[in-house]
Amino acid sequence: MTAAPPQDTTAPYYDLGSYHRSTDTPSTAAQVWFDRGLVWAYAFNHDEAIRCFERALDHDPDLAIARWGIAYAVGPNYNKAWEAFDPADLAASLARARAELLLARGGRASAVERDLIAALAARFPTDDPADAEALTAGHAAYAEAMSGVCEAHPDDVDVQTLAADALLNVTAWALWDTATGEPAEGSRVLEATRILEAALTTDAGRAHPGVLHLYIHAMEMSAAPQDALPAADLLRGLVPDAGHLQHMASHIDVLCGDYRASVVANTAAVRADRKFVEREGPLNFYSLYRAHDLHFIVYSAMFEGRFATALEAADELAGQLTPELLTIESPPMADWLEAFAPLRIHVLIRFGRWQDLIAQPLPDDVDLYCTTAATIHYGRGVAYAVTGDVENARAEREAFAAAYARIPDSRYLFNNTSRDILAVAAAMLDGELAYREGRFDAAFAALRSAVALDDALPYDEPWGWMQPTRHALGALLLEQGRVEEAAQVYAADLGLDPTLARCCQHPNNVWSLHGYHECLKRLGRNDEAIIIGQQLALAGARADVPITASCACRLDTSDGCCG
Repeated sequence: MTAAPPQDTTAPYYDLGSYHRSTDTPSTAAQVWFDRGLVWAYAFNHDEAIRCFERALDHDPDLAIARWGIAYAVGPNYNKAWEAFDPADLAASLARARAELLLARGGRASAVERDLIAALAARFPTDDPADAEALTAGHAAYAEAMSGVCEAHPDDVDVQTLAADALLNVTAWALWDTATGEPAEGSRVLEATRILEAALTTDAGRAHPGVLHLYIHAMEMSAAPQDALPAADLLRGLVPDAGHLQHMASHIDVLCGDYRASVVANTAAVRADRKFVEREGPLNFYSLYRAHDLHFIVYSAMFEGRFATALEAADELAGQLTPELLTIESPPMADWLEAFAPLRIHVLIRFGRWQDLIAQPLPDDVDLYCTTAATIHYGRGVAYAVTGDVENARAEREAFAAAYARIPDSRYLFNNTSRDILAVAAAMLDGELAYREGRFDAAFAALRSAVALDDALPYDEPWGWMQPTRHALGALLLEQGRVEEAAQVYAADLGLDPTLARCCQHPNNVWSLHGYHECLKRLGRNDEAIIIGQQLALAGARADVPITASCACRLDTSDGCCG
């Protein structure tokens, strides 16, 4: 990697670090805008990447690689497969990509650039947006083509990055079988990781935003996500104003139980996101990535026991999800974003703010905010159950079921549908209600059903369900004196036995540490209790509330003397 060219100083722009890929353009400005476009593409801000490539073409209309950049950025990506494009977006994107690649063939390009242009054409094998089979086949064809380009140019770090990206997208978000730790069916993740790990042996690769970003995605759902910690550390601060890259290290942080590092990474991401909103406004697809960063703060702060941080981030996120944003039809923003709105409910449940939950009003538009409405009924139901108002808890359970029925299948929270996520809520609420009615066998059966549904959610980070279901199960087992069972629940959650897939474990979380420590003391396993007690003391040091049980739904904490 060579030194960056002089920056265009005619107008302020974002700080994108030092990335540079030389082209043969005679225009310094075109080179600057091309570099910026490629950084944004690696940072998954594809709309801004397209704007930069267009600016490069303003300065050098014959720059073929800039047209390649537009086609690359307008197509599918790891977070937006063809299936996620609405019909209008799909037709426009496919037509734009094919048109730009046709123009690129007649432009000025080096040998490697011509290879990239030819390879990318395989991703768009048809001009018919209704031909889903051909578009899906394009993933594999593009991966094959880029593997060939990588073999022809083995020392080109951008080619390595793009080849790995093509291979990962063959089965995006389904790279590994989390139950076995082996590659998922059809996945080409092993090829991708070999390419990325080879790049990471070089100075250029260790300073490359795309290599580092993709390696995190390649490893996060594997059996050894910790292997990506060095890459995550290299990515921190590498591209200061690219919010998504500032955030990416947290995908590994949470899996390794470093919830503080995750909060710090996403706080930096949110600062960068605010700069982007000041310049481009909030009504764009990047709002999904801004929501993701705040979502991560909520999730990580909850694991740390930091109520104020979690609630502040949840409220900031809800404030961003205005009707003006959610009523944008293409792309359908409500389907992409509305499910982020009720994170406050999960925070209030996590920290046992029962009266706040009972007082939580429904949204004015329960059809637009349908996931939110159902989640509020769930939260109220839990609050009424825990506070002993079984009649109102039953009423909220019925209201939840009605609200759930109104949620369309098209509503998602990243990789999970709202309906799949709230199926966990339904089982949790059944368990809490049965428990308060004294039907303990039914309660624990329902809670174990919630655990099974939680574990079976498609991989996502943060996980689709915000508070591990084992935290409530373990807490209520302890309250009933079923200490051995509770100990097994906590050991699994902490990853201290091989029960769970790696992605379902929550190392070092203060809630399960508390529950497990209590179990060990009550079982007389004192040597183990000393070890876990030290971990608990460290994990709880930053909590801003007393930790007296693994779930606030446990009311008898007389034996929870370790908070």
